[in-house]
Amino acid sequence: MRDEYPADLQEAIRFHGHMCPGLAIGYRAVRTAQAHLGIDRAEDEELVAVVESDGCGIDAVQALLSCTLGKGNLIYQDHGKQVYTVFSRKRGAGIRVAMKPGPFERTPEQEAIFQKVMSGQASEEETTLFGAFRDQRIKKILAGEENTLFKIEKVTSPPPGKARIFKSVTCEFCGEPVMEPRARIRDGKMCCIPCSQTYNRGW
Repeated sequence: MRDEYPADLQEAIRFHGHMCPGLAIGYRAVRTAQAHLGIDRAEDEELVAVVESDGCGIDAVQALLSCTLGKGNLIYQDHGKQVYTVFSRKRGAGIRVAMKPGPFERTPEQEAIFQKVMSGQASEEETTLFGAFRDQRIKKILAGEENTLFKIEKVTSPPPGKARIFKSVTCEFCGEPVMEPRARIRDGKMCCIPCSQTYNRGW
């Protein structure tokens, strides 16, 4: 791990397993939210983060803000966007940090090499060149001005409600416990989602 990275970024790298442009974006988004809200990390649910993709950057949210699925203060919305909204319950404030176009754009040459690397068909020279492109992009993201990287907006809506603990019921088909609000009815019997045999005709 590179010594020039600050301690909190090194913590995020250890959590994620490696350094990459996606983690760099998440790190910068978290640091931007922290600066605007005057916050550090969550002990419980005093912070809540809403993320709009399941990419690498989400691990920076978990490592730096301690917003996690298990604690109930990480909300995932499958929008495919590099958008991070962080609420502070104590301060009654929220900030939305959305990546602007640019940081992940590749030249035609870079795109061609990227596709070869992803398909496992890149030569050793192309793989080395891809690594150089990646490192250059990481450096650019880490050094970029926040207003160049992100659209930053205050959020006036209230944060999502706190996580609740629900009663479990037993699926009558597989015999496994399921959270009551997620249970379904199949043939008049209580069941879990995997056992529910979803009916879908295109709606």
